[in-house]
Amino acid sequence: MYTVRTGAARICARITTTLLTTTLLATALIATVPLSTNAAAAPDPTTTPPAVANTTGEPDGPPASSPSPTPYQGWNTYYGLGGDFTADEVLDVADFLVSSGLADAGYDIVWLDGGWQDDIPRGADGILRGDTERFPDGMAALADAIHDRGLRAGIYTDAGPYIPGSCGLGSGGHYQTDADTFAEWGYDAVKVDFLCGIAADLDPQDAFTAFARALRDNSSGRPMIFNLCNPVTSPDWGDYPEEQQSTWSWTYAPDIAESWRTYTDVGFVGQIQFKDVLRNFDANARHPGVAGPGHFSDPDYLGPELGMTTEEFRTQMTLWTIAAAPLVIASDPRTLSRPSMDILLDDDVLTIDQDPLGVQGTRIGAAGTTETWAKPLADGSVAVALLNRGDRPAEVTTTTRDLGLRGRSFAVLDTWTDHRTQSAGTIRAAVPAHGAALLRVTPDRHHGVPRLVATPPAVTAIGDDTVAPTTDLLATAGDRLTTEVTLHNDGSTPVRRPEVALEAPEGWTVRPAGPAPRVVRPGGSATASFTVDVPADAGTGGYDVAATVSSRGVPAGTTPPSRVTIAPAAPSGAGVVLSHHPWVSATSGWMEPTVDQSVGGGNPLTVAGTVHPTGLGVASPSQVRYGLGAACTRLTGAVGIDDAVDTVGPEGGTATFDIVGDDETLWSSGVVERGVELSFDVDVTGVRDLILRVGDGGDGGYNDRADWLSPLAHCG
Repeated sequence: MYTVRTGAARICARITTTLLTTTLLATALIATVPLSTNAAAAPDPTTTPPAVANTTGEPDGPPASSPSPTPYQGWNTYYGLGGDFTADEVLDVADFLVSSGLADAGYDIVWLDGGWQDDIPRGADGILRGDTERFPDGMAALADAIHDRGLRAGIYTDAGPYIPGSCGLGSGGHYQTDADTFAEWGYDAVKVDFLCGIAADLDPQDAFTAFARALRDNSSGRPMIFNLCNPVTSPDWGDYPEEQQSTWSWTYAPDIAESWRTYTDVGFVGQIQFKDVLRNFDANARHPGVAGPGHFSDPDYLGPELGMTTEEFRTQMTLWTIAAAPLVIASDPRTLSRPSMDILLDDDVLTIDQDPLGVQGTRIGAAGTTETWAKPLADGSVAVALLNRGDRPAEVTTTTRDLGLRGRSFAVLDTWTDHRTQSAGTIRAAVPAHGAALLRVTPDRHHGVPRLVATPPAVTAIGDDTVAPTTDLLATAGDRLTTEVTLHNDGSTPVRRPEVALEAPEGWTVRPAGPAPRVVRPGGSATASFTVDVPADAGTGGYDVAATVSSRGVPAGTTPPSRVTIAPAAPSGAGVVLSHHPWVSATSGWMEPTVDQSVGGGNPLTVAGTVHPTGLGVASPSQVRYGLGAACTRLTGAVGIDDAVDTVGPEGGTATFDIVGDDETLWSSGVVERGVELSFDVDVTGVRDLILRVGDGGDGGYNDRADWLSPLAHCG
């Protein structure tokens, strides 16, 4: 059965952290005796562990009776409040954690980050002290007030010595004193940074091991969670030996800490972006075999509403859950919307993160735009994340055999929708752009509601012209689109008379384009087709088209939306300056794309000493999209790294350039280095959708000022 629905559906720098390069002499005395000798037995970083069975045994390290046998949860001041927070603000957030249900859901640590200390952080008596104006009753009184609310208290310091002007707080030379002080004040968790440590050129393993011993041997005998936070990475911070970087912490941290940071910060105060979430997740995934109950890899904090969409934050929550990561809220929770709160409070998701087996999930199969990640659970089921890193919705599929499960029937719980279905062995989901499905798959002999998965609507024709099926179409007002929705039955019983409803924006006309599917057999597929007429007066911008599916009146789900973007009028004439034509969309790795100027400084576009009056300046990664409407035949111009990079330094300054027409790469530059101008002359006959894409050249985006020079479109 077909249903047609319409409704309004239109939607409307990075600043790299640096440290002082001046050599600083530290007077801290650091013990070098490790807490254990198991680090030498850690997995070889050059090997890839098996996908699911890599951590079925418990690694050496803090025992399950540690202060954090499962990944801890809480809230930290840094990203949401910055470094100038007060006792009143902290306690107000603590009250919200209780009243909102976040504390009951496990977010019970109120964690002070850097900024709690006095301007001169250590008194004449050698004891750390808080800012007396912002914490007038003292740090012990604040911990007591947090405890009075049924919560735990966390605090922050650094493993290096305090260095005025370089880092605001350091425990170097005072490890035992500070550990005793934190315990006496009543703190339950300590985050130990390495800003002072790297400024003083300390060895992080020696420093953190000594600090860990001091915490374990505190004079009050108080159990305290130790979050080892070395955020130093290359090239993000500079050129550091591997042993000084966060990516080396896995070799020793599992034996001394409840958690250890696996990469640099996931963002900045008030800003966490999806690309950096993926970066930190990938770094965190390198050594899953060393994590387990009582000791967990830490990819940094959760960032709802700090720069990500709701979908992107749901994906971060999914990935952190699969990774058995600590769940620490970075935002000010008092400001969060209902959707963000629902993500944080989802019982099924939290149960997976808090699973007592403590296994860190791993990737099944190859890395790519779409991926499958799996995490074995204590009850014999497997949590599965079907990840879509791409900018378009996608179908992601795996099998129970690939997940290490055996049997003929499986119960599948979609944790985000609460849908419960039955699969015969195929595990599939239609996943939004930048999205992830989180499923719990359990062997089950009962045949419940068969799992029916609908793909996002795919446009297969514009008028009489067939196009490659796409869920991200560039169209013009007045177009007629042919759209298909494919149904997959992954269950063991037939699905009869499925009902498919296509939802389009208000004013768009939708009609069935053929007979409705009568039955979708087990393991089979069926297609529902529609025609969609775009109004002649449709404004430029993006519009969503989605489908809902049900069977015998029981909802089977709603597909992720496909995007139809109405482009500005195509360029017309010979030698149109493309940078002066309105783009459909444009992104830049940091700041915004600039027209006829180098990105980041307002300088003229200059490559190898030659100034170009027209073009685009971007930072990698970048994508600038134009609608050509099949009206042009040639695109000419040049590319290069802007000479402005030489005023910044020798690091970075490489990029790749690609010209993509209707999803086909028409021209690629390869890696372009500074001082080189490379020309292009590309046939764009028949191209409707043109993308100018810039990549980072494989060395990260630092100092990548990339220029599209004198781009001319030759159009009829």
